[in-house]
Amino acid sequence: MTGFNTKLIHGQNINDNQTGAVNVPVYTSSTYAYPDINGKVRWDYSRSGNPTREYLEKQIAQLEHGTNGFAFASGMAAIHAAFSIFKDGDHVLIGDQIYGGTYRLINDYFQSRGLTFTSVNTQNLEEVEAAIQPNTKAIYFEPVTNPLLHVTSVRAIAEIAKKHDILTIVDNTFLTPYLQQPLDLGADIVVHSATKYLGGHSDVIAGLVVTKNEELGKQIYFIQNALGGVLSPENANLVRRGIQTLSVRMDRQQENACKLIDFLNSREEVATIHYPGVEGSHDHEVAAEECDGFGGVFSFELADDVDATEFVNSLQLIRLAVSLGAVESLAELPYEMSHAELPVAERLAAGITPQLIRISVGIEDAEDLIGDLKQALASATRRQNIHVLKRSLA
Repeated sequence: MTGFNTKLIHGQNINDNQTGAVNVPVYTSSTYAYPDINGKVRWDYSRSGNPTREYLEKQIAQLEHGTNGFAFASGMAAIHAAFSIFKDGDHVLIGDQIYGGTYRLINDYFQSRGLTFTSVNTQNLEEVEAAIQPNTKAIYFEPVTNPLLHVTSVRAIAEIAKKHDILTIVDNTFLTPYLQQPLDLGADIVVHSATKYLGGHSDVIAGLVVTKNEELGKQIYFIQNALGGVLSPENANLVRRGIQTLSVRMDRQQENACKLIDFLNSREEVATIHYPGVEGSHDHEVAAEECDGFGGVFSFELADDVDATEFVNSLQLIRLAVSLGAVESLAELPYEMSHAELPVAERLAAGITPQLIRISVGIEDAEDLIGDLKQALASATRRQNIHVLKRSLA
């Protein structure tokens, strides 16, 4: 048995050539020659299989302890593939706090094609079980929600799913197999936006799916090959390269996150911090039991007298951008950015307020990141004080 970090570096040999190259080459060929008309070939056409992509697919399956891995052109393509194994008339439970793009895919695409969905609070196991219908085929959720970082027990949800003979599908983007392996906790399918922590450098768009057994693998492969939303060899290589430094990056990101949270805890401008690493909550209890770390993303709510827009606009080192999981730190206003797809009422009901800030922590020097937060808080407070003064004079 090899350790997790060794698997990150070396993956599984696909025996593609005899050159001695320590990294799998980038095979850009769209087609592959047959030795003769009756000859059997391992690869014939790159939509159906590519050596560079196969290396990545085998590696993510190994890291997640699954049987089959599949690489797609984006995280949304991977999620689309996972839902595409269901048919007209099937019903799926979904977590009530999911990525805005997934919300759009479900409501504006799959519902018009005959699938039905029920949104549930996956932390409430009684609510989950009560929502299961005779035609329910799966439960889909994010074990750590975005952007409030609520934690759901994969093991508990999987136990309910098995009791009712339905699938458990987990989006493991926030945690990655370094911090959690959902298949070991009972899940059947794991999806990733490999754009985030697995790629890790904001230079590639990619998605991955891992199945627990061969039968599910055949279903996902049919979708991958039939629809053709495959990851390019060049991008497969970027994700492969990113995976090699996954653990060292995430260790630094988590270390930095704790330092930034300690700083923000001392500031009166900050009302609430959301992070499963903060002790004393149900989220912390579940994460401590089922995860090997708490991740590099946290969110916080500014006090009402602090201008949230001015705060994010004043950041200089931390970039104002969507996405997460890369080496550089990013900040966003979920209300206006990543979750703008949701109706206002649903945003507010989910706790996504205009004062909520999400930080994806990078690997910079923590002192520099803290300095940036400090000056942005000062600017946001000054601007708010000016607004208050103008209203009083009026």
